[in-house]
Amino acid sequence: MKGHQKVSSEKPIWDRSSSGVSMTRPARRLMIWLILFISVTYIIYTLKIISTSHPCEQDPTILQQRPQKKAISVAVEAVAAEQEPTDLKNVVFGIAASSKLWKHRKEYIKIWYKPKKMRGYVWLDKEVKIESDAAGEQNLPPVKISGDTASFPYTNKKGHRSAIRISRIVSETLMSLDSDSRKNVRWFVMGDDDTVFVTENLIRVLRKYDHEQMYYIGSLSESHLQNIFFSYGMAYGGGGFAISYPLAVALSKIQDRCIKRYPALYGSDDRMQACMAELGVPLTKEQGFHQYDVHGNLFGLLAAHPVTPFVSMHHLDVVEPIFPNMTRVRAIKKLTTPMKLDSAALLQQSICYDKSKSWTISVSWGYAVQVFRGSFSPREMEMPSRTFLNWYKKADYTAYAFNTRPVSRNACQKPFVFYMSNAKFDQELNTTVSEYTRHQVRHPACGWEMANPEEINTIVVYKKPDPHLWDRSPRRNCCTVLQTMRNNTLWINVGVCKAGEVTEVK
Repeated sequence: MKGHQKVSSEKPIWDRSSSGVSMTRPARRLMIWLILFISVTYIIYTLKIISTSHPCEQDPTILQQRPQKKAISVAVEAVAAEQEPTDLKNVVFGIAASSKLWKHRKEYIKIWYKPKKMRGYVWLDKEVKIESDAAGEQNLPPVKISGDTASFPYTNKKGHRSAIRISRIVSETLMSLDSDSRKNVRWFVMGDDDTVFVTENLIRVLRKYDHEQMYYIGSLSESHLQNIFFSYGMAYGGGGFAISYPLAVALSKIQDRCIKRYPALYGSDDRMQACMAELGVPLTKEQGFHQYDVHGNLFGLLAAHPVTPFVSMHHLDVVEPIFPNMTRVRAIKKLTTPMKLDSAALLQQSICYDKSKSWTISVSWGYAVQVFRGSFSPREMEMPSRTFLNWYKKADYTAYAFNTRPVSRNACQKPFVFYMSNAKFDQELNTTVSEYTRHQVRHPACGWEMANPEEINTIVVYKKPDPHLWDRSPRRNCCTVLQTMRNNTLWINVGVCKAGEVTEVK
């Protein structure tokens, strides 16, 4: 019965009082652990959901964000590419050529053009036979035929209307490129088929200028009269000239109208300059582009090259081979040996003295060394000697647009010339070693009581490569005579002038 039930002596589970209900200690601990477990489990589960969740593919705002990120990435890459220094990939060459002369002049192009590194076209007046299997033919640029210019007026009686065709090569080269090919073009460089470029030095020159601005870069003729007849503000096309991409675009829009306004002009380069004048863009002169409007022997010009990168040489069919007893093509190929070792220094002149023997020595690195009896000042030595005739085949020194000097004042001062015979890089010495062999020609008798340079057969020049030569202010390298007369050999060191070093006669 309920009234007779035994009351347990154990503590009740619930202890009721006026203050409310309280839990015993074991029950409290169990509940706390249970709550903590549930909380931790919930947190872990929530974090897992967040970390593995993906945005809804149907969310239009998210779909719009994805291509924007890709576009930003492409834009960053484009900006990075634009900030890179100019290289050969940013240059397109346009080479003016004639079908009549193509067979032998293409050999000049093979020397300098490298299709895997360069872009360009040869522009001919009509189709020629392409011998793809012949030696070196794969090293030529693609051949294109110039557009018809019969509708353009030409009234110059001394010239040839092919000048109109050639003057349009810049615009035609631009138009031949599709939109993708144009993206990284910064410069168009024009030249003739008898022009050879030192492309590394060309790039060194172009890097000085902002390709996003309008630039017309080239040089004058060596002939004072040529410059008077045509213009002192004109880039002579055979020596090559460069036009920035924005200027090429502007030119292409007006060139045909411009050409029709000048039917009486003689050539292509003066037509080009006339259009530049209409655009208001002057010539930016760079002395390293060489028209070589001279006849005869280029030795005097090459042995005293101005302090600037040697970029190009033209009229190779007009002048004599630059090395004696060679064909013109073989002579130019020989110059490529030092060109590969240190293109920046090619043909750069250094002047020094062997005071114990009273000799003046001029080094045109990679080409020739001259040894003179007596003392010549640097001011005299940096003037080209007149080994050539002017463009009108006259020995008239007033016809040049620069200072020259006589070949020799006295029979005893006729220079002993040593032409480059070999050049290599010595890895142990970390320097180039170029050898120059004396040109065997008769010298007039000399009664001066001093050492005779004729006893020297070979000159060895040591020079460390200096690819950053033109990143500094222009200055001739200095040279020092190391040893003389041992084994009939003269040793010379050429390099950057030391602090305080001066080329002094005495």
